[in-house]
Amino acid sequence: MKIPFNKPFIAGKELYYIAQAVAFGNIAGDGVYTKQCTRILEEQLGIHRVLMTPSGTAALEMAAILCEVGPGDEVILPSYTFVSTANAFVRQGATPVFVDIRPDTLNLDENLIEPAITDRTKVICPVHYAGIGCEMDRIMEIAKRHGLLVVEDAAQGVNAFYRGRALGSIGHLGAYSFHETKNYICGEGGALCINDERLVRRAEIIRDKGTNRQQFFRGAVDKYTWVDVGSSYVPSEIASAFLFGQLEMLAPISRRRREIFESYAKHLEPLISKGLLRGPVIPRSSKTNYHMYYVLLPDQRIRDALMDHLRELGIMAVFHYVPLHASPMGKKLGRCDGPLPVTDDMSGRLLRLPFYHELTRNEQTAVVDAMVAFFKNAPPDNAKTNNGVDRAPNRDVKSVP
Repeated sequence: MKIPFNKPFIAGKELYYIAQAVAFGNIAGDGVYTKQCTRILEEQLGIHRVLMTPSGTAALEMAAILCEVGPGDEVILPSYTFVSTANAFVRQGATPVFVDIRPDTLNLDENLIEPAITDRTKVICPVHYAGIGCEMDRIMEIAKRHGLLVVEDAAQGVNAFYRGRALGSIGHLGAYSFHETKNYICGEGGALCINDERLVRRAEIIRDKGTNRQQFFRGAVDKYTWVDVGSSYVPSEIASAFLFGQLEMLAPISRRRREIFESYAKHLEPLISKGLLRGPVIPRSSKTNYHMYYVLLPDQRIRDALMDHLRELGIMAVFHYVPLHASPMGKKLGRCDGPLPVTDDMSGRLLRLPFYHELTRNEQTAVVDAMVAFFKNAPPDNAKTNNGVDRAPNRDVKSVP
């Protein structure tokens, strides 16, 4: 592809730090750079305790273990999410209960959570789609009233905020991802955010193969042994060294992504104003990290035609999740709390545009020009459905930059 969907990048001193990690002689994990990554995330994002993990999936799996879910328990989550959100709880024997999303942010609809709660519900797992925060105040209030735990899937939400609080720092637990498609990357990597201090000690044990080795290192015990269920959830020091080079650039990377996001919004405004497509919506409560720029087309037929048109020109634009409730395993292992019309509709109309740190102005112009040409040359009935794309309901939203 002339313009790929994503391109990993070097932000600063990543390769130097990898060389330093090798020179220090500790590349297995929990060395200098793992601790440095932990420090940055805790201090700059206000998280009580951070444990670095090999992936966002691993962080979610640890969260599921800490929540002590098992057979017969239920976990409320959106169907419009990556499989890891559900998999982490299913592996413990719990049943994912799929709830519909909001038509504006595509986040879990907080107004539909309470009707889905049963005497088996144990966890609410909101997903901050595209780095835009769910309505966490309402979700935490519901959880407190019903005695539930909240696990934030903030895989896309590193350095994004809800009412001044970092995503991942609000629920009892949170999960970050540093996969190469995220804002801050190390190939594969993640972090578990622990905001309930009662869970810290057991989290350390689960992360270190079910042993109390961390207590041994601190001198709290004279030897370490197997004391709980766990697994190998410690990342390589090589990955942490690379990630440290990215986290040092936390603010500059966010500024660059904002430039790309705002450029898309500005240059696509003529198509948006004509009702031919819709861009992301950011609530006033949210300070996004500009994880992605997506557009919603009037219907799936137009979405697919536009996607094919762009690919013919060497531009890789992609759709996102196939809703979990429509997947073979989702049908087998989960259940829906009623129909999910917004999820079914939005998932068929969404198209993600190329978005990466080194996307040039000329490349971005080529993407926009190709989209303008598509609608200009398309037959009228292929350019609009009824009055065009839907407008997001005004639920305390601010204008997209």
